[in-house]
Amino acid sequence: MAHGDITHVDIPVADMARAKEFYGALFGWQIEVPAGFEEYPMWQAPNQISGGGLAPRSEGFDQPRSYVEVDSIDDTLAVVQQRGGRVVMVKSPISDTSWWAAFEDPDGNVLGLYEGVTAMPE
Repeated sequence: MAHGDITHVDIPVADMARAKEFYGALFGWQIEVPAGFEEYPMWQAPNQISGGGLAPRSEGFDQPRSYVEVDSIDDTLAVVQQRGGRVVMVKSPISDTSWWAAFEDPDGNVLGLYEGVTAMPE
């Protein structure tokens, strides 16, 4: 994917088993738990391109969040702040080769950022 592509959608859930069954039946999503991410099942849409995760609902994470791939999270967060946005989650590692962060735009929308390469086990 390229800079600016929507790469991932997280859905906050309170009951993981119920959510896995619901979304699997509703949309035909393949939902698997990758090693090392036991509390974060990943979903893959039938097109084998769209995907995301089912993440535990928490304070500040109570609505689905889209993630946009960027060349540099650091550079993107600098522009967010220059343009009136606010960093809500600083750059944090996902793996040795990938990172994420989140920001709020001037209208109060929260989006995530993704940088790197995440190889999912087959």
